[in-house]
Amino acid sequence: MSTSVSAVNVASVRDRLARARAAADSAGVDALLITPGSDLNYLLGVAGDSYERLTCFVLPAGDAPPAFVVPKLEAPGYAGLPTDELGVRMATWVDGENPYALVAKLAGARGRVAISDFMPALHVLGLRDELSTVDQTLAGPVLRELRMRKDAEEIDALREAGAAIDRVHARMAEWLKPGRTEAEVGADIAEAIVAEGHATVEFVVVGAGPNGASPHHDVSERVIEAGDVVVVDIGGRTARGYNSDSTRTYAVGTPRDPDVAATYEVLRAAQAAAVAAVRPEVNASTVDGAAREIIADAGFGEYFIHRTGHGIGLDVHEEPYIMAGNDLRLEPGMAFSVEPGIYLPGRWGARIEDIVVVTEDGVEPLNSRPHELVVLPA
Repeated sequence: MSTSVSAVNVASVRDRLARARAAADSAGVDALLITPGSDLNYLLGVAGDSYERLTCFVLPAGDAPPAFVVPKLEAPGYAGLPTDELGVRMATWVDGENPYALVAKLAGARGRVAISDFMPALHVLGLRDELSTVDQTLAGPVLRELRMRKDAEEIDALREAGAAIDRVHARMAEWLKPGRTEAEVGADIAEAIVAEGHATVEFVVVGAGPNGASPHHDVSERVIEAGDVVVVDIGGRTARGYNSDSTRTYAVGTPRDPDVAATYEVLRAAQAAAVAAVRPEVNASTVDGAAREIIADAGFGEYFIHRTGHGIGLDVHEEPYIMAGNDLRLEPGMAFSVEPGIYLPGRWGARIEDIVVVTEDGVEPLNSRPHELVVLPA
């Protein structure tokens, strides 16, 4: 069992719990049932994993005190949680007892409960048996309104993560060279992600040549060649629990394909236009459209095959999603990627990605590496 209790800002957690209660009440939910994951981390500052033994935070919508149900043998891992200051009751159970009945009793629900979006089916079904007369829904729609709007502490954590991943991109010339495989380069990048300020590596994509035309390629044993265009998409999680995510496109020597420079300039213009479109009250779809229109007008519309961005915070991908059809109005504190791409199957691809935060009157990019095609020595 792996558990991590971060240094809890009691005032901040109290505020989050109060707002979560109010959100649950507004949604007609009697209680939130939250197992380990990013929602629990958001509400209590607790990171952990969900196993066969149930761990579940019970947050009633009314005045009943919240309770944290944990297996007794795992309770020491949560000793750093200031439960008394937070007004949270610790409720333990041992093997042979029914934790689902304990949660049901503490929830006191008669009509509707909301459970973690990623609660394991083992626990979903166990709770369903004990709450058979109670409607069950997802907690995501209740909590996403809170989590989408980052407070000053969260934005500072995202700035820290953005600066850390920028330092990794600044070192790319150390590793991205002809004769090395994508996997070898990826291993060096992963090591640097931790060395430059992250606690864990979340993903490393090194897509060289035709592999760059696959947005989620990962790495392979393909040997990087002079003239390759290489997409490098990397991210990690800091000790504060917040994620980085940044993509830059590199050329190893002069690109072999003569259309790279002109096509890349289309992409750079599209990414800049999308960032410039970010401000309060603008729809998420408008930001997506700002990038998509430029790429389509240049004749590459069919080669931009994903949304323009995704929210980021305690999860790498979370609300809001910057895509066509999303009429969500942007608000200060919302943080997300802006990452249009052009992918030419069998040839090469390119993507530029920054994390940005909506401010009171515009936008703050959290990544500062150059957006031009970076040509490295071959």
